[in-house]
Amino acid sequence: MNPKTESAFLYITGAGVSAESGIPTFRGNDGFWTIGSQNYTPQEMATREMYIERPEEFLLWYFKRFASYRHILPNDVHYWLSKKKLITQNVDGLDGKASNLEYIPIHGRLDKALRFSDMDEIVPLIDAPWEKVVSVTNNLDNDVELKKNLLEFFYISNKTKKPELGKSLRPFILLFDEYYTDLYRMSEAEKWMSESNHFIFIGTSFSVNITNIALRFAIANKAIIEIVDPNPVDIGIDGIIYHKMSAKEYIRQVS
Repeated sequence: MNPKTESAFLYITGAGVSAESGIPTFRGNDGFWTIGSQNYTPQEMATREMYIERPEEFLLWYFKRFASYRHILPNDVHYWLSKKKLITQNVDGLDGKASNLEYIPIHGRLDKALRFSDMDEIVPLIDAPWEKVVSVTNNLDNDVELKKNLLEFFYISNKTKKPELGKSLRPFILLFDEYYTDLYRMSEAEKWMSESNHFIFIGTSFSVNITNIALRFAIANKAIIEIVDPNPVDIGIDGIIYHKMSAKEYIRQVS
């Protein structure tokens, strides 16, 4: 790779990059989005509406699906990407753990939370209180106890069970019924896309909107487009370079 053109490269990653760290891909057989709660589908659960109406169910679902992986460590691919211009769909925070200080987690981060606010409001991020919940919960298999403690540490009344604007916390996660805003650094992401002439997509199924946005920029820029995946999706665009391999195999090949 020519270092003179490195600034024109943009890497966009999905769940396939974190799979080797032990985090299930979202839409595989063991994926987070294929598993609902007892009463709700993932598409119903991971919504702003559910957080407002049933915050105890919402927080429990996120705790069990995501917080159980909070101690997972980055793999070689995360470290290889740590000095790259990177937009990731992943919310696991592993790119941050790998010391990529500038990467854009376009769908948020599991390890961060924020005060409940209007969607377009930019509010500070704080550390998510998952560990505090763990520390006071005697039995992590006891959903009743977990719900009580989750509501307490996310500042939601156990009596009303209604989040309060400006007071209650919620995970820093872009939900199904929300849209990209500058809280998720969307303007910065679009700037990176507009300046790039080489897009490399790694471990993504192209089933989320950010990849479609990136493809539109890539086509408009007449950029080189590469897709890295063991089973790459044929997106029907001429001239794309497909690498039918894992992310780990790819970095070995290009390093």
